[in-house]
Parts: sequence; C-alpha cells; structure tokens
Amino acid sequence: MEQSEVLKTITVLLRASQSLQELVKQEVGCFGLNATEFGVLEFLYHKGDQPIQMIGKKILLSSGSMTYVVDRLEAKGYLVRKACPSDRRITYASLTMEGEELMRDIFPKHTARMDELFDGLELTETIEQLKQIGKRAEAAKNFNHVS
Repeated sequence: MEQSEVLKTITVLLRASQSLQELVKQEVGCFGLNATEFGVLEFLYHKGDQPIQMIGKKILLSSGSMTYVVDRLEAKGYLVRKACPSDRRITYASLTMEGEELMRDIFPKHTARMDELFDGLELTETIEQLKQIGKRAEAAKNFNHVS
C-alpha cells in the first residue's frame, strides 16, 4: 500500500471514530449519561452482574475511573454494589430495576441508530482488518524501534 494511502486511511478512520463517539455522546446525553456510564450500563445489561474490576478491563477504564463511574451510576439509582459471598475482595455491580428500565428504553434506539449508520456496508472483512491493525499496533508498541 502506498504511504499516502496509509496516512489517508488513518485520518479517515480516526475522523469516523470521532464522529461516532460524538454521536453516542449526544444520544446518551439526552438521558443524563456520558458515554462511559452508558458503556458500563450496556455491559451489565447484556452480561448481568459483574465484578467491578472486570467491567473496567472490558471497557478499558482504570480502577480509579471505574470507581468514579460506579459511584455516579449508583447515585443516579441505576446500579448497586453487591459483595461477593465467597470472596470479600470482590464487589459486583448490578443493575437496579431503574437501570434495567433505562437500558430497555435506550438500547433498542441506540442499536437502530447504529444499524442505520452501517446499513449497506460489508462489515465482516472490515472487522477482521481492524482487528489486524489493532494487533499490529499492539505488537509495535511492545517493540523498541532503534533509529
């Protein structure tokens, strides 16, 4: 691939990502949430009760940020913390009834909007290619380049 094509691809990919993030931010903002809070609620909505530490790893949040987000969602009444009965070091996050109702309202609308954006696109190959780029970028991070 020609160098200018690579740089153009990176620019287009980053701009598309930024536009998608802004759209999600705008949509969930209507419900008094930020994108990270929505990500946590969406994860719990689909996976059920989860250890707080696991949620942070899955949605790429640091431990301190995860605590802050869980505190905010708990204050809003959308989730509660539950102690693990077999291991006191583990705390689970669990959606409340209000959290479930909110996600039953938001998620279908969000999914429909995302489906509209991607309508008519062949995504299977795109997903595989993006995964390859991500893996190559991870490998490059771990490799010391000597100039």
